[in-house]
Amino acid sequence: MTASDTDAVAPEELGYAGAQDELEAILSRLEDDDVDIDLLARDVERAAELIRFCRGRILAARGDVERVVADLSVAAEDES
Repeated sequence: MTASDTDAVAPEELGYAGAQDELEAILSRLEDDDVDIDLLARDVERAAELIRFCRGRILAARGDVERVVADLSVAAEDES
């Protein structure tokens, strides 16, 4: 999948792992000595979109884990 192919894919369709993979590919391009200046802004904008998506997924997962742990704590107290 080329950079232009992945740009058309919404981060939600990629999922967290796919978004991370695309971020790594963008980082590799940005670290290249022959950075295509014409594509630089596009890559940075796409990276920002992917980072926002990944942060949102992490925050959602954190909330889910905290709810599960809280439920387990309540269940353990009820058993006592």
